[in-house]
Amino acid sequence: MSCLHDHHASDRTSAVHSRRAIVTAIGAAAMLAATRPAAAADASAEDERYMRMALDEARQADFPFGAVIVRDGQVIARGRNLGRTNDDPTAHGEMVAIRRCLADRGSAALKGSALYTSGEPCVMCMGAIVWCRFGRLVFAASVEQIAARMNQIMISSADIAAKETFLPIKITGGVLADEAVRLFGK
Repeated sequence: MSCLHDHHASDRTSAVHSRRAIVTAIGAAAMLAATRPAAAADASAEDERYMRMALDEARQADFPFGAVIVRDGQVIARGRNLGRTNDDPTAHGEMVAIRRCLADRGSAALKGSALYTSGEPCVMCMGAIVWCRFGRLVFAASVEQIAARMNQIMISSADIAAKETFLPIKITGGVLADEAVRLFGK
């Protein structure tokens, strides 16, 4: 009798694990869909204006990555890739802008702000964006577009955003992407 009982318990456990897997998969799919980047068509004239500022930063950078942080319609920090200049592989445009904002205004200024960047953030930068609790990310060239011209870790910002559950971030990709991609041809 106990063997029969163990067999039924095992079947019930498998069924529960199966249902959990299905529910988890559905939840993950919904979360991923919610964090997929909006198309550049959703970009406003204001988005293009701030992206042009990020592209101006990128033109002056060691590598063509520039970023601008905007809060309540005001630019509160700018950054450009200074990896060679500073001999610092973490000195990406987004990281430089974040560090400048932290030094000038503290972490509260970042929460809910928007970050505009010439290229979709790498894993390191997107992790920082999530931990700083930005409300919005707007990028020009996608990871795929950048990878066609230089080495890149092939993980999208949406993939990283889908893994965090504490603060959703709105992502808009492709704003002035053609202009940004030309910079990566340097």
